[in-house]
Amino acid sequence: MESILWWHWMVFGLVLVMLELVIPSFTIVWFGLGACCVGLVMRVFPALSFSGQLLLWAATSTVCTVLWFRWLKPHMADRTKAGMSKDAIVGEVGIVVQAVQPPHGKGRIRFVVPLLGDEEWPCICDVSLVPGDEARVLDIDGHVLRVTKK
Repeated sequence: MESILWWHWMVFGLVLVMLELVIPSFTIVWFGLGACCVGLVMRVFPALSFSGQLLLWAATSTVCTVLWFRWLKPHMADRTKAGMSKDAIVGEVGIVVQAVQPPHGKGRIRFVVPLLGDEEWPCICDVSLVPGDEARVLDIDGHVLRVTKK
């Protein structure tokens, strides 16, 4: 049997990474990355035995998977609240950018972190708000936020 060369591992790794596009489980990519690591090691140490290659692939794939699920993924901040429920935005604080005149005047409020996919929202309030005031979200009515002065 002909030995496995470094580029075989690279092709195998890239196929696994591309397979992740078809089967989005976000686990296959780590096995592909592990295979690419074996390919790079094989480029430097071409005499590595087949059992050593398999062991290295298993080890690097496991390390990548554990690093992702135990360390990287939990520490990633969600920069948007897109797709979240109404309860996820109640209590958020923003800055009024367009004055609100009760009882029916709409203003606009801006948030540092986008809420439900947008940084700026139309808002209504029971009291007058001027640009620069901080306001807290109480509820959402359709596409309009009901806020109160902070």
